[in-house]
Amino acid sequence: MAEIEVFFDCSSPWTYLAFHNIQPVAKEFGATILWRPMLVGGVFNTINPSVYNSRDAPVPAKQAYHQKDLQDWARFSGLKILGRPTVFPVNSVKAMRACIALEPQGKLVPFATAVFEAYWGDDRDISQSSVLQDICARIGIDAGQLFAAIDQQPIKDQLRTNTQELMDRGGYGSPTIFVDKTDMYFGNDRIPLIRAALQRSSRTK
Repeated sequence: MAEIEVFFDCSSPWTYLAFHNIQPVAKEFGATILWRPMLVGGVFNTINPSVYNSRDAPVPAKQAYHQKDLQDWARFSGLKILGRPTVFPVNSVKAMRACIALEPQGKLVPFATAVFEAYWGDDRDISQSSVLQDICARIGIDAGQLFAAIDQQPIKDQLRTNTQELMDRGGYGSPTIFVDKTDMYFGNDRIPLIRAALQRSSRTK
């Protein structure tokens, strides 16, 4: 059985697309998904500051096409994605720690999905505890227990470890997806290539 690792941060619209689109592909091939929450800001600060330069001095034509491309993908994927939320970039630390805390309970996917929807679909500031509490109430998660968990040092350490591991393995942004540990793909638009890799892998097993 193939294994897919998805390093992700809910602060990225392209990650929202990939998070949604990789799941049916994995199901098709019976592949296991290992969700690896991380902080993309930490990656940019450490090894990919060019992202900030492009935000400070955007190319107008490229920026316009970027928005069209995003909406084309959102429509294709059946998702509602705003051009840019009011708060951007957003501090996603609490949300990503929460994903780590919820993974052992099998609640990472519904929580992360709701966070993506809140931020990219409803323009809600996911750095705010009140927004995360509303999400918890909506999907049946005990917010008190979750907030206690994300203050625990092991959860904080795991988020840092995931972020560093991504960089150590050659990643430079979100989403970064690995098939069978070493085969790396970056971005939602690489999903067809991931599908082809899973197809090849299924033939050899």
